[in-house]
Amino acid sequence: MHSKKEINVFWFKRDLRLLDNEGLQDAINSDLPLLLIYVMEPSLEENPHYHKRHHNFIAQSLVALNGELMKFDTRVHVYKNEVIKVLNNIQTCMKINTLFSMQETGLNTTYTRDKAVKNWCVSKRIAWKEHVNNGVTRGIKNRKSWRNTWTSYMMQPIKSFEASATSFTTAESTELAEEVLRPKKQEGIQAGGTKTGLAYLESFLSQRHKKYQQSISKPGAARTHCGRVSPYIAWGNLSVRYVWQRAKKAKAQGASGFQLNAFTSRLRWQAHFIQKFEMETRMEFESVNTGFRQLKKEVNTDYINAWKTGTTGFPLVDASMRCVVETGYLNFRMRAMVVSFFTHHLWQPWQLGAVFLGRQFLDFEPGIHYPQFQMQAGETGINMVRIYNPTKNALEHDPDGAFIRKWVPELAKLPTPFVLEPWSMTTLEQQAYNCVLGKDYPKVIVAIKETYKHASTVLWHMKCNPTVRREGKRILAMHTLPDRENIMDR
Repeated sequence: MHSKKEINVFWFKRDLRLLDNEGLQDAINSDLPLLLIYVMEPSLEENPHYHKRHHNFIAQSLVALNGELMKFDTRVHVYKNEVIKVLNNIQTCMKINTLFSMQETGLNTTYTRDKAVKNWCVSKRIAWKEHVNNGVTRGIKNRKSWRNTWTSYMMQPIKSFEASATSFTTAESTELAEEVLRPKKQEGIQAGGTKTGLAYLESFLSQRHKKYQQSISKPGAARTHCGRVSPYIAWGNLSVRYVWQRAKKAKAQGASGFQLNAFTSRLRWQAHFIQKFEMETRMEFESVNTGFRQLKKEVNTDYINAWKTGTTGFPLVDASMRCVVETGYLNFRMRAMVVSFFTHHLWQPWQLGAVFLGRQFLDFEPGIHYPQFQMQAGETGINMVRIYNPTKNALEHDPDGAFIRKWVPELAKLPTPFVLEPWSMTTLEQQAYNCVLGKDYPKVIVAIKETYKHASTVLWHMKCNPTVRREGKRILAMHTLPDRENIMDR
C-alpha cells in the first residue's frame, strides 16, 4: 500500500503576513514539508459582524501574500468551506503531523470552531501548536504580571521570514476546489496587504505623526494624522510588535517623542482591551458587570434606523455614521460619540448597535470593540459615565463644519453656524437657504437635554446598586494593571 506523504500545515487566520509571524516561522523550521492554507468559512461569512469589505480586505491580503511567496514556488491554498472539512480532505491525501496556527482571540463563533478543531486533532492524533498573538494570553486569571509580560514580548526580536522552496509543499488532489481570489478595489476604503500597511506606517512615522495628538479627536484631521494602521493590525498584515518597535526606532532617530509615546501607549491599551475580552468572553452578549444586566431598554426601531442611516437630525452624528458606512473608518472620538448617542440619547440596548458598527469598521477587532462599546455605554461600573453632546463635539472638533459638509451634503451650502446647529434656523432662513427641516434634512429625533438628564440619572443611580458595586470591585481586581500611574511609555 502506498504510504501518504507526511506534512505539517500552517493555518492562516488573523495573521496574514510573513514578517514577524512566529507560528509560521516555527512551522517552517519543522522538519517536514509545510502546506499553507487559509479557509474562507461560510460560518464567518454569514456572521452578522462581518461585511463584504472585510472579506475583500482578506482577499487582497491573500493575493499580496501569494505575490510574496512566488519566489519560494509556493502559495497559500485558499478553500471555501468549514475548517474541519478542509483538514479532513487534506488528511485523505496526505498525513498531517502537526497543525500550526495563532491563537485567535475573537468571537464566540471562532472560539467554538477552535474547540471543535482541537477535538478533531485529538481524534486524529495530530498535534496542534498555537502561538500567542500580539502578546495576548489565553487562560490567565489576573493582570499582576501582564504589563511586564506584554512589554517583554514587544521587545523580543522581530521574527524575520526565512524559508526556501524546499520548505513547502502543495496540496495533492482533494475533493475541495481552491477558491479563486478576485478582490475588488473599493474606492475610499483602505486596501489590504502588508506592503500597503507598511506604506501607511512609514508615512505616519516620517511625517503624519507630527500632528497626532492634536488631531486624534478631530474627524477630518484624524484621517490624515492618525496612524491608519489599525486594519493591518486587526487582520494581521502587521504585527503589533513590529509597529511598536518601528515607532520606538523612529523616536530614537529624531521623530517626536511626545507624539509617538502617545501612539505606542495606545498600542498597549489595544492589547489591554483584547486581553480583557479574552478573560470576559460573555462580553460579546451581556454587560461585563452583571449588575447592569437588569437594565432594560425599550427597542425603538425608528431611532435605530435613523442612527444607522445618518438621519437623526444631529449633523455630527449623521456625518459620522454616513462616513463609517461608506469608508469603514471613523476616528476614536467619533466612535465614542456615536455609541454614546445610541445608548444614552436614544436609550437603545448596546448589543443592537455593537453588531452593526462591527460590520462597518474595517478594523473590526472583537477584543477592542466589545470592551469599548460597553465602556462608552456606561455599563462597566468602573468607568466614568460619559454622555457626549454631539453639538458640543461639533463645535470643538469640526468648528468650520468641513467634515459635516462632506458627509451631509444637504447642509453644505449653509453658513457654518447653521451647519453645526440647523435647528437654529428660522422658517424664513430655511426657505432662503433651501434647507427645510423635516423635508431636506431631518428634524432632531430626540431632545438631548432631556435624554442626557434621563441617562445620567439612571446610570449614576445604578452605580450605587450593590451588585454593580460588587462586580465593579471584581472587574478592577481582575484587570487593573500594577503601577497604572506610570502606564504611559517613557
